[in-house]
Amino acid sequence: MPIRRALRPLYPPHWPAISHEVRFVRAGGRCEGCGRPHGAWIRCLPDGRWFDAGQQIWRDHRGRPCQAPDLLALIAVRVTRVVLAAAHLDHDPTNNRRRNLKSLCQRCHLIHDRPHHIAQRRITYRRRYAAGDLFLGPYAP
Repeated sequence: MPIRRALRPLYPPHWPAISHEVRFVRAGGRCEGCGRPHGAWIRCLPDGRWFDAGQQIWRDHRGRPCQAPDLLALIAVRVTRVVLAAAHLDHDPTNNRRRNLKSLCQRCHLIHDRPHHIAQRRITYRRRYAAGDLFLGPYAP
């Protein structure tokens, strides 16, 4: 994932090497949450199940073999490309210890960051509300 311009100074200059080591050397090019391979186009369902073309089996959201979906569930199948990212488990980009970094695909990374995103969204909404009160007067009910 690209790093936001405001956060770039928090990352060390050798961040690409650290990220590569976490994603491809330690994790072997697979998501450490669900086992999806980097760069592969996979068929996935909204509930997290995905088809492992290498093993020719369906896997659940944790990468364990599971039952194949029925025909009605297959209607919701979509194809997506897996891209791995080195995720900070404590959401602190200055903490680059290897035990704080994990190789995650897009889906697992969003699930991991969900509480952080919800908190950030609440802060943003409160800030907008306060700015509206300050400059535009109180909101009408």
